[in-house]
Amino acid sequence: MKTLLMTLVAMLFATFAAAQGYLIQSGDTLTVEVIEDPSLNRSVLVLPDGSINFPFAGSVPAKGRTATDVQSSITAAIASNFATQPTVFVTVQSLRPRVASTGGGGGRTIDVYMIGEIGSPGAKELRRGTTLLQALASTGGFTKFAATKRILLRRTDSRTGRQSVSRINYKAIAAGTSDVQDIVLADGDVIIVPERRLFE
Repeated sequence: MKTLLMTLVAMLFATFAAAQGYLIQSGDTLTVEVIEDPSLNRSVLVLPDGSINFPFAGSVPAKGRTATDVQSSITAAIASNFATQPTVFVTVQSLRPRVASTGGGGGRTIDVYMIGEIGSPGAKELRRGTTLLQALASTGGFTKFAATKRILLRRTDSRTGRQSVSRINYKAIAAGTSDVQDIVLADGDVIIVPERRLFE
């Protein structure tokens, strides 16, 4: 009964979003539900490059598309993992917080994007000087599927536009056994907590 009610609610939200024709933007948070496999249900953040990441589907374009368009892409991408066509619902959970520009990027806060196996993914407005561990602490912790030994930090150089990716072992930093110090975050950083592999 509860599953049926959740399905009906998801359908109503999906219909509403489609009727409104809202075009998804970077920083929005989407809810993705797969009726046939509830373990895949999750909230996903639309990254600065306009994509989302979803198990079995990988990177899926979302920016500038409707929830229905993204729903169709995910359905097609994960269909080979199911005996019959999966029933996927994508809804817009929350819009990116619109922050007034302070001009010159010298404000007291930064925007950091956090996705993956954490309690509260999404765009976070954090105080300048916030570290990676402090940011992770603000998310409500890791899910039971989190691969905490290989967290990724993606950073874009504002001058060159080039991206760098750092791999971070949270467990080692938290235990004080890592040579890597806690990292001070920068505006636009993306923190990715991937899903744990089998036997990891």
